[in-house]
Amino acid sequence: MIGEAPRAPSPAAGLELPPLSLYVHLPWCAKKCPYCDFNSHAIRAAAIPEAEYVEALLHDLDHELAQAPDDGRALSSIFFGGGTPSLFSGIAIGRVLDGVARRVALDPDIEITLEANPGTADAAHFRDYRAAGVNRMSIGVQSFDDAQLRALGRIHGRDEALRAFGLAREAGFDNLNLDLMFALPGQRVDAALADLGAALALGPEHLSWYHLTLEPNTEFAVRPPADLPDADAAADIHDAGLARLDGAGFGQYETSAFARAGRQARHNLNYWRFGDYLGIGAGAHGKRSGHDGHGALRIVRRARHKHPRTYMETAGSARAVQEERVLAADELPFEYCMNALRLHEGFESRAFEARSGLPFAALRPRLDEAARLGLVSIDGSRVVPTAQGRRHQNRLLSLFL
Repeated sequence: MIGEAPRAPSPAAGLELPPLSLYVHLPWCAKKCPYCDFNSHAIRAAAIPEAEYVEALLHDLDHELAQAPDDGRALSSIFFGGGTPSLFSGIAIGRVLDGVARRVALDPDIEITLEANPGTADAAHFRDYRAAGVNRMSIGVQSFDDAQLRALGRIHGRDEALRAFGLAREAGFDNLNLDLMFALPGQRVDAALADLGAALALGPEHLSWYHLTLEPNTEFAVRPPADLPDADAAADIHDAGLARLDGAGFGQYETSAFARAGRQARHNLNYWRFGDYLGIGAGAHGKRSGHDGHGALRIVRRARHKHPRTYMETAGSARAVQEERVLAADELPFEYCMNALRLHEGFESRAFEARSGLPFAALRPRLDEAARLGLVSIDGSRVVPTAQGRRHQNRLLSLFL
């Protein structure tokens, strides 16, 4: 660690708490993809205990809200992630949203996102999601190349991906994200740009374009696909893709996030700006800020049990929480920078102080070292990752451990 250990968070009288979001985890999918390290469990759609799980989610939310006094914050965003949330009916999603609205205030312009797999796209479901209040959809395409989709173990092909996007538009969604991977097996620049071109031709508002990685405890980690691009080839793809996206009017605002003006993902921005979020559902994580008994800032992280059956049997009680910890002062510089330095905008010193409860001086020795290495620029009170810092993000973040 560079510099002295941070002091404990300072008294938080008059502290302005960050925005509050809600993450809802729906853990089932039709098939476990070989690259996926998320908490997902393969199941037939007809076997999903939908009603029981919805009831568990709302009991879980009741318990979560009881853990801290009502601080008056309304939810600024809700995100249904998975798994494959589009396996759930519109009626079930509507029940969750109605239950949430009875328990927590919602911002008038709340962003509500649901993830969808093209292999489970259904016109009636999409219409029902929109009617229930979902106003943003994220479609997990990953590639428009049928051979690559087979290599990735996806349950859909190019035609299903195109159909899913069309169905979402027909259902009234005017805020759509496409998830797309690059550095796929055997992929070169021209093929990656063809994938991007297919995505751009559809006219989405947002693109998540990210590098295929071999995560621990996945099938790909044990049996890696052949002919993965090396670091130089992946960098060539990345550079060419950035130019293509910029030319198409998509601004990069985070490591793997690109959006048309005003269409950044508000839910994810809240994560990256070290905002607060409640997490309900099997394996869901949450972060909540508040005051301890002495008026100082206290930040708590909680994680639910991952297995759906264990979660449903314990939801609504403390037993549903598998892990709970209060962040220590010396963890906060890394916790904050791990998120904020993913953003092209960087952060202001006062934002760090407000979200961490620490003085900016606690961060300065590390930032000065990062600046010396050319990984960040410091302009007065604003800290921004440089192009070098964005390219070598692990090296940058290691300075804050």
